[in-house]
Amino acid sequence: MSKTDDYEAELRDLQLALVGLQRQAMKEGWKTVAIFEGRDAAGKDGAIARLTEHAHRRATQVISLPAPSDRERSEWYFQRYVAHLPGAGEAVVFNRSWYNRAGVERVMGFSKPDEQEQFLRDVPAFELMLVQNGVRLTKFWLDIDRETQAERLEARREEPLKAFKVSDLDAVAQAKWEDYSAARDEMLMRTHSTPAPWVCVRANHKKAARLNILRYMLHASAPKKLLKGIERPDSEVVFKFEPAALTDGRLAR
Repeated sequence: MSKTDDYEAELRDLQLALVGLQRQAMKEGWKTVAIFEGRDAAGKDGAIARLTEHAHRRATQVISLPAPSDRERSEWYFQRYVAHLPGAGEAVVFNRSWYNRAGVERVMGFSKPDEQEQFLRDVPAFELMLVQNGVRLTKFWLDIDRETQAERLEARREEPLKAFKVSDLDAVAQAKWEDYSAARDEMLMRTHSTPAPWVCVRANHKKAARLNILRYMLHASAPKKLLKGIERPDSEVVFKFEPAALTDGRLAR
């Protein structure tokens, strides 16, 4: 069996287990939120696609919000995200989230420094409220190195079928690499918490990242009967954030 066949076979097994997990979540009224953050071209779209490919359509939403309107800019920062939070039995996946304020808004100057500071102060309390009110929150940070990002951005520009993935921000992702690194580091340090930890994913290898994200989701929530034959996530690929990861090579500099 080829590596591709191995990947497809495991992906099917994982997705079958996820179907079973969602059945339980819907029956028991879980409110599930998964956040996907990461560098440009880190593989968020692909990971989310595999996670939700066979999910219940009416009980699952993938949210990717555009830039805020003038009215939304005047609102409480979290307001437009709260509107998309799940009810009982529902799952919501944010493809980028309220953490825009700690990343692209900071690096590109789309918000003021005092707004960014307020966000970093407020978000742990906001997420604690969500968890204490029954939301099952998982936060993924997908990390890739500079060379991998450059290769993927170039491949994206050259592939007509990926035209909708190309944005003006791609042009500055490499130029502002160090700024994005600094923003990531502060975000992880200040918003990682016991109730709402960051789960880091080393995503240079897309297929390994996808499989390990699905493994993590299952082992975090699924009953033992659904985990039969499901490998535990590889700690070399997926791990809960700790400060040492910023300096020991696990997260790209």
